[in-house]
Amino acid sequence: MKTRNTTFATPFAALLVLVGAGCQEPQDLTLPTADQAEALYMYDRALSAEMMGNVVTISVSQDPQLLRRGGSLWAKVGPYIFLFSDETHQLFQDYPGLAGVRFVTTVGGAEVGNALLARERLSDVLWRRSLNIAGRARRDGTGQVTLLQDLVRWGEDHTEYTYNPRYTRGR
Repeated sequence: MKTRNTTFATPFAALLVLVGAGCQEPQDLTLPTADQAEALYMYDRALSAEMMGNVVTISVSQDPQLLRRGGSLWAKVGPYIFLFSDETHQLFQDYPGLAGVRFVTTVGGAEVGNALLARERLSDVLWRRSLNIAGRARRDGTGQVTLLQDLVRWGEDHTEYTYNPRYTRGR
């Protein structure tokens, strides 16, 4: 019975794979500047953006009156109102190197909540669903609180998030 010597073949095959991988087109990993990211969002209160590696963190000041009236629900929904928006979707479309968008909501300098949405977390279908849920919450949420609750549940299912217990406990 004749056997084949594969001692040479295995390293050679590995070398071919590596060479082939190196011949691919370079991927566009363009990132926005903080100013470019900030310019996309229209908001009448304080808003600022900062690039941290390949994640943009956008901080927004929440209206303290909303938190007083809406309690923990308004504290939780804050980041998702901004995160699930056409502007965030546009950031991911325009800047292929962007790995995530984080929204941080604050009141008087104190963080209320934050949520990080990773680029790969939402398919096109889930993006459309996200925009629908968030749009309905923005439009009708003050009169139909369940829409805000739906947005919070959706956000918690699709992001990494934290809330400041000072604004969310026992309310």
